[in-house]
Amino acid sequence: MIVESVYKKRNKDVHKYDFGCLLVIGGSKIYSGSPAFNALAALRSGVDIVEIAAPERAANIIASFLPDLITYPLKGDYFVEKHLKEIFRITKNKTACIIGGGLGRKKETFRAVQEFLKKINLPCVIDADAIYAVSEMKECLKTNFVLTPHSYEFYILCGEKIKNDINERKKQVKKVARACGCVILLKGYVDIISDGDQIYVNRTGTPYMTKGGTGDTLAGICGALLARNIKPIDAAYLSAYINGKAGELASKKYGESLLASDVINEIHNVINKR
Repeated sequence: MIVESVYKKRNKDVHKYDFGCLLVIGGSKIYSGSPAFNALAALRSGVDIVEIAAPERAANIIASFLPDLITYPLKGDYFVEKHLKEIFRITKNKTACIIGGGLGRKKETFRAVQEFLKKINLPCVIDADAIYAVSEMKECLKTNFVLTPHSYEFYILCGEKIKNDINERKKQVKKVARACGCVILLKGYVDIISDGDQIYVNRTGTPYMTKGGTGDTLAGICGALLARNIKPIDAAYLSAYINGKAGELASKKYGESLLASDVINEIHNVINKR
């Protein structure tokens, strides 16, 4: 899977929703940045519509960033089970979902994440705090889910510390992906992606991408690709490539001063090359 195979020249008679409608579930009383980065990266990656469901303080902050961002404020400070009825209503016209960024790790939030994932059939990116939630209930995982852990989240997920040797890492990721029955995208200086059968390695990126938010941009790109009906394994690999390449371009300009928003602003230079 290469960038040009997804981002082909568009026909003249396309319409809104032809390139996906993505739901982002994230945020809490304290955190609003993660779901915003998800959404902005997804929009820059070509999805037609992104809607963000977040606790009301986070939703209101996010809505103030740009008029492109549509938010659903959920009453309260955290995502909990009482919100699920509204969330399931929102998912009816969606083609993919991202869940996890900024949710927090309250037990009530974990239960809501688990119940949501058990019941939906949409392709989904599971990131950040949602990885902690599924580590306690792996039976809610499905073949059209992509988990995007960094090394410590991988340890939380499966109890294994990541090995230094790349070949050993590949074996670890493949084993865990097979056990979980979904795609694992292990983030690192080399990204490793597996569905339990195939294994891909991505080497784009830069040491300056340790800055907070660059994992959220990756999840946003992956969500956009899933929403466009790209297979989970291909969406995972291609999102790692695009995010890393955009980070490389941003780091040439900003070096130590690189921000996650700078990565988002370089996505167009990666996907629009013809």
